[in-house]
Amino acid sequence: MSDKPVLDRIFVLELVRVTEAAAVAAAKLIGRGNEKEADAAAVNAMRDALNRIEMDGTVVIGEGERDEAPMLYIGEKVGTGSGTAVDIALDPLEGTTITAKAMPNALAVIALAERGNLLNAPDVYMDKIAVGAGYEPGIVDLDRTPAENIRAVADAKGVSPEDIMVCILDRPRHAELIKAVRDVGARVMLIGDGDVAGVINTTAPDSDVDIYMGSGGAPEGVLAAAALRCIGGQIQGRLLFRNEEEKQRAYKWGIEDLDRKYRTEDMAKGDVIFSATGVTHGTMLDGVRALPGGRVATHTVVMRSRTRTVRYIKAEHCLEKMTA
Repeated sequence: MSDKPVLDRIFVLELVRVTEAAAVAAAKLIGRGNEKEADAAAVNAMRDALNRIEMDGTVVIGEGERDEAPMLYIGEKVGTGSGTAVDIALDPLEGTTITAKAMPNALAVIALAERGNLLNAPDVYMDKIAVGAGYEPGIVDLDRTPAENIRAVADAKGVSPEDIMVCILDRPRHAELIKAVRDVGARVMLIGDGDVAGVINTTAPDSDVDIYMGSGGAPEGVLAAAALRCIGGQIQGRLLFRNEEEKQRAYKWGIEDLDRKYRTEDMAKGDVIFSATGVTHGTMLDGVRALPGGRVATHTVVMRSRTRTVRYIKAEHCLEKMTA
């Protein structure tokens, strides 16, 4: 660790403001059944907040490529254009379906690092496995079977596989994985959406989750890696391609080895700052809550890899003043 950090600590609070703004905007659409409208509200609020920060920011994980996503697309410049050059990974509303249906664990999420320190992952699937802090490096590995990974974590914790909880996205593609986990005796927590929250739950002190397994979005894998870099957890990911078009998309973003196994530091390195604000109530964060007098309450976790600091921030806001 150098004596003079590249990222000013002011970025920590600035990112909290960014995810708070996105979460509050999305919360107005909770339970209204309109995923696109909720996502658009979060995107617009997040962009407005980002553009107030003195930085030369580039979105490397965003809402897709420019032609497909006019808002906060990969390569978009954000910030004032002056100051520190940074790369940004973001998901203004992780859990659009969750929000539309008023279900748990929707988040507004962002990570920031010095230029070149976040993997520019294409919008394809990624096979992932993750654990929280406190384990020896390499405790889990994508090239091992689910049973081998579960037994390794159980041994490290001094418990039996029956005491291990594995978080998996509830998708038909995971049927064999779910069976393999249950066959070794471990328990399965199925989630409908929001695999960034699923990965982060391996680190939460009040969570029962020990391991995250399964495939989800590659951009979400980078965001999860950023969080784990701050907290000391581990994640591995390998890109999955369904067709030649997706492979070409990876080549476009500079990825040459399509079978590479990415570790935490391959996806997020250097000094990383991560912030997530709850949109709906969840296992780790409370959702946005309306208060009397035109005020709202938010709950945010913000982390920094340089200091390994994790802060939980509960705040009250005057809605009229949030954009001031």
